[in-house]
Amino acid sequence: MADITPLRGEGRTVGRITGLYGELLSEFLGTFVLIAFGDGVVAMAVAALPGSGRTAGPTVIFQAAGDWLLITWGWAMAVAFGVWVAGGVSGAHLNPAVTLAFAVRRKFAWAKVLPYMAAQVVGAFVGAALVFLVYFHAIDAFNIAAKTPRSSGHALATYSIFATFPASYFHGGIPGPLIDQIVGTAFLLIFVVALIDVRNSAVQSNLTPLAIGFAVAAIGMSYGANAGYAINPARDFGPRLFAYFAGWGKVALPGSYSAPGFNFSDYFWIPIIGPLIGGVLGVIIYDLFIGDVLHARLKKNEDVSGPIPETQLSEESGSGV
Repeated sequence: MADITPLRGEGRTVGRITGLYGELLSEFLGTFVLIAFGDGVVAMAVAALPGSGRTAGPTVIFQAAGDWLLITWGWAMAVAFGVWVAGGVSGAHLNPAVTLAFAVRRKFAWAKVLPYMAAQVVGAFVGAALVFLVYFHAIDAFNIAAKTPRSSGHALATYSIFATFPASYFHGGIPGPLIDQIVGTAFLLIFVVALIDVRNSAVQSNLTPLAIGFAVAAIGMSYGANAGYAINPARDFGPRLFAYFAGWGKVALPGSYSAPGFNFSDYFWIPIIGPLIGGVLGVIIYDLFIGDVLHARLKKNEDVSGPIPETQLSEESGSGV
C-alpha cells in the first residue's frame, strides 16, 4: 500500500531499486520461494514422511503414484506462489529458459538476460539452503537408515530433494534425457506465452500464476519420470550447487552415479542446455502456429498498420517459471 513507509526510507536507496536492481531482487525472491516450496515438497516425500513414522518404514518412498502426485502438485503451488510474489516487479520469469525465450521473441532487453539468470540461480541456491536447514535431521535420518551417507556417492534418494537425475532405463545415455528436457521446456513456454497472450484465451483477473502452476503440474504428470522435469536451469543448477557444497559430492557435480544396473555421468549440463533450447523452440512454435494467426486476424479485422501488442504487460514483463 502507498501509505506504508518503505523499510529503506524515502532517500536515494529507494530510487535505485526502481530499475534493474529492483527487478533482480524480485527474481531472487520469486525463485527462492519456488525452490523453498518445490524442493520442500520433495523433502517431505523423500525424507520427512518416512522418517516421521508416517510410512511403512524409515526408507519407504514412492510406493504408489500418490507420492508423485504430492510432488507434482507441490511444485505447481511453488510455481504459482513464486510468480505471485515476483510478478508485479520483474514479471516473474524465475527461469533462465523463460528469460532467454522472451529475449528472443518477446523484446525482453538482452542486457538484462545474464543479470536475471544470475539472480535466479542465487535465489535457487538460497532456497535449497533453507530446505536443508529445515529438513537437515530428516535427511540425515534417512541416509543413516538407508546406509547411504552423503559423502558416499550413493545418497541418490536424498540428493533428489535438491536436483534431478535421469531414469535408469536411459542407461546413462545423453539423447533421451536431453530430448526430454527440450520437449518439457518447449511445452512450458508454449503454455506460458499462451496464458499471457491477451489476443488468445488469456487468463483473467490475477489467476495467471495459478494457471502456470497447473501447466507445470501437467508437465510433471506426463513427462516427469524421465528426468525429474527440471525444465528450468536455475531450479536445477542452484540446488545442485548447494548439494555439492553440502556433502553430496560427485552425485551433485558433475552429476555422476554408479550402481548395479543404474549409472550416469557428468549429467549436470543436460538440465541447463536442454531447457534453454526447449524454451526458445517453444515460443517459436507458439508464434508459428498460434501467434501469427492471431496477429493476422486482428490486422484484418482492425485494418491497422504495425505490430499489435500481444499482452498488456510492459516489454520487461512476462510470467514464467
